[in-house]
Amino acid sequence: GGWIMLNKILGGIIGFIALVFALGFVLPDRAHLEREIIIEAPAEEVYALVSDFSAWEEWSPWAKMDPQAEYELTGAGVGQTMVWHSDHPNVGDGKQEIIALAEPGHVVTRLNFGPMGVADAAFTLTPITGDRTKVVWSFDSNMREGTPTHLKPVLTYMGYVMGPMLGPVYDEGLQNLKQAAEAD
Repeated sequence: GGWIMLNKILGGIIGFIALVFALGFVLPDRAHLEREIIIEAPAEEVYALVSDFSAWEEWSPWAKMDPQAEYELTGAGVGQTMVWHSDHPNVGDGKQEIIALAEPGHVVTRLNFGPMGVADAAFTLTPITGDRTKVVWSFDSNMREGTPTHLKPVLTYMGYVMGPMLGPVYDEGLQNLKQAAEAD
């Protein structure tokens, strides 16, 4: 009797794992995150800090996570690219390219994490009275796009934890951006 019970339990566990894996191919795979802050500086000053990768070391939360990270910048404006390498697990390796610019209100970058997929990040800057700027920093990813088949289910589920994981990092980045823009 014990073996039959154990086989049923094991069969149930394997069936559950198979279901979870299969759902990873069909569940919604979009991850979206948005954070905002008010900065006591004109939009043009904030734009200068977010529209050029060479200014990112002043405020990027990842630059502070790993000061030893290696960055390679090429180009300027739309098409400017930043490739980075870091041994820090929260920084890792990747590439980011500016794919849209509209001064002084909008910057869009395409992130590429290799086998971990691609994402778009955007900054929307809205001038407010008194030379203040509302900054919205957003992140959008189709978690399965451009990833190997065996990783797709895992990355689908990662999409559900992206917000809780990235939110605090975005908040820290916006605080750093506020300090940098207000100090200028």
